[in-house]
Amino acid sequence: MSTMKFCRECNNILYPREDKEQKILLYACRNCDHQKNGSYTEGRSLRPWAPCFWNGNEIHHSAGERTQVLQDVAADPTLPRTKAVRCSNCGHGEAVFFQATARGEEGMTLFFVCCNPNCGHRWRD
Repeated sequence: MSTMKFCRECNNILYPREDKEQKILLYACRNCDHQKNGSYTEGRSLRPWAPCFWNGNEIHHSAGERTQVLQDVAADPTLPRTKAVRCSNCGHGEAVFFQATARGEEGMTLFFVCCNPNCGHRWRD
């Protein structure tokens, strides 16, 4: 977790800034000329010299998790519903629909999920 850093001269917040010549991260005060090197973790590590980088979050879902999300869509009260379609699997006359980009296709695709709790059939238009 990131912590806020404060200027030791005037107690204002230090903001991250890049020193392009030395290619290092600095924390600089916007009110006075105080700067501090920010390229290390300042005692939060066993190796205080180790650089700290954040590569972002990567979430991987199993096929079972993705299926569960689509089945739960029918119970979502915030999604629009239509009675203008019939489920080809059970014949139920109500479905939830939403737009999403389908893999390998250009543009948006309209997806439907049957509202029958015993069915949950999915199709696209």
